[in-house]
Amino acid sequence: QVQLVESGGGLVQPGGSLRLSCAASRNILRIYDMGWYRQTPGKQRELVAVITSGGSTNYADSVKGRFTISRDNAKNTVYLQMNSLKPEDTSVYYCNVVTAVRGYWGKGTLVTVSS
Repeated sequence: QVQLVESGGGLVQPGGSLRLSCAASRNILRIYDMGWYRQTPGKQRELVAVITSGGSTNYADSVKGRFTISRDNAKNTVYLQMNSLKPEDTSVYYCNVVTAVRGYWGKGTLVTVSS
């Protein structure tokens, strides 16, 4: 029933690290792009990072050099390694998967960066 399962969110101190995972159902076929977005109250959802089926990546300027996106096609899973976390990274992070047919959204996982 659940198409995308996110994990890895939580509370971390500034400067710390977290690794988010998003596993897509094996029923989801022909995945093109996989990515992570984040949204805080009162703000629009923004792209954090995306990775194509060919391995090309793109990052928001605010996370370049700190975050790394990767994927394991055999597991239908996308990861987001977040290092040197800052309080402004606090947000709900959503997994996104784009296929030949449609897009999918995860329910979101909360990341809180605070001392």
